Amino acid sequence: MISPINGIRAPELAPVPGAETGSGSAFASALETAIARVEAFRADSKAATERFLAGEEQDLHRLVIAGQKAELSFELLMEVRNKVVQAYQEVMRMQV
Repeated sequence: MISPINGIRAPELAPVPGAETGSGSAFASALETAIARVEAFRADSKAATERFLAGEEQDLHRLVIAGQKAELSFELLMEVRNKVVQAYQEVMRMQV
């Protein structure tokens, strides 16, 4: 008969220097700022489109530039999200 192993505990991980705990972490605030900027570009694009359709603004170039800013910033945010998810999955595959 094999007896169970008692008294073995997993080692506790030391906190990473410079990493904050709680809701005020640097990564979370950077992510919130990036999302807010993407949303601002989207709102600017929508407002420019509405002004153009209402006949208030005649500059088609500004409308297209606002749309491209919104599209590119959203694509960049999605690529960053994909990289973060990929890094998380890689860490989860690591054997300890």
